[in-house]
Amino acid sequence: MTDSILFWNDVALEANWVSHTNGLQEQTGPPLSARALAIVHLAMHDAYVAADGAAGYVPYLPGLPAAPAGASASAAVTGAAYTALSALFPSQRNLFEIKLGQAGNVLDPGHEFGATVARAILQDRGSDPSVSAAGYVASPARGRHRADPDNPSQGYHAPFYGALAKGFAITDRHELLAPPLDTPEYIRALRQVRGVGIAPELMGTVPSTLVQRTVNQTMIGIYWGYDGAAGLGTPPRLYNQIVRQVAMAQGNTEAKNARLFALVNVAMADAGILAWDQKYIHDFWRPVVGIREHDLSMGLGIQPTDNLSNDTDPVWVPLGAPATNSMNQNFTPQAADVFPFNQAVVGRMKNFTPPFPAYPSGHATFGAAALHITRLFYGIASGHRGADKLFDK
Repeated sequence: MTDSILFWNDVALEANWVSHTNGLQEQTGPPLSARALAIVHLAMHDAYVAADGAAGYVPYLPGLPAAPAGASASAAVTGAAYTALSALFPSQRNLFEIKLGQAGNVLDPGHEFGATVARAILQDRGSDPSVSAAGYVASPARGRHRADPDNPSQGYHAPFYGALAKGFAITDRHELLAPPLDTPEYIRALRQVRGVGIAPELMGTVPSTLVQRTVNQTMIGIYWGYDGAAGLGTPPRLYNQIVRQVAMAQGNTEAKNARLFALVNVAMADAGILAWDQKYIHDFWRPVVGIREHDLSMGLGIQPTDNLSNDTDPVWVPLGAPATNSMNQNFTPQAADVFPFNQAVVGRMKNFTPPFPAYPSGHATFGAAALHITRLFYGIASGHRGADKLFDK
């Protein structure tokens, strides 16, 4: 194990996709998976910083005990990561035990110290809300998010999480402008998505006036399908994979990786909180509902008409996010309600529309947070806005 941060980051990313595949609902969905990665990497960061006095960084959590004499930083990281991961993903403890054996430093005094740090971080986040939708009622109003009509039992993911969760580092919340509805800009976007975003089996139904999706665009859409797909996971996993490549290309030291991955994952955890808060404030519908119900005579608030808008398609289905990363088209998770609540169709799981409002984009919010933090870390950009517990120190 040459770099304990990269080693356990890889384990955490494996836990992410496994949790979206085994059906046991541990840290599933984008906001909770971002939270889990932040907890793991904060525990590793604070354990490393305390054990390696030369790192030059300040711990995230105040009041931590001093590292014991002779504690190695890598052993502290191992103890922190193993303890945090085991608490967050208890069904995967066997995997973590194997990785613990590979790390090979469990007898070092730093190991138990790292475990102590992880328990403190977990306690600090112990009051975080769940992603339960209990008590949530979807709005029948035009333009509001409702369940995918092609997957009507998918439910609603984390409607209260963003509003109730405390930030990791943010000191302020930002209200976004409401997305447009029925403006020329909106109509252009609707027509683009209707043509480019349609399911492959329906491409022959696209009006000739609309641009159709190319093969390359199909591949791009599938590439970005980290929406909790079985065997794939969520956007925070994808962005960690990208940052890993940057860190290795830059030749980061272990200390720099402890700092970088803590910054990146805290930024994404806060991005998940803020994005989900705004998602359910604006409650903007997804294309599968917006295109089907564009005409005022469609949807729940019906206004009868004999002149249906040409921009309406009552049977439109999107390409959607891939339900699984498996090449086996008959692959299904071990539980029927695995996030994101897909349904099996003719022996295979169909693509899906995510079970939360469209605006703002989770992918865009997570990506901007992770990659801009990475740019700031390497001094490529300056003038970051607002204070946070890590970067300003």
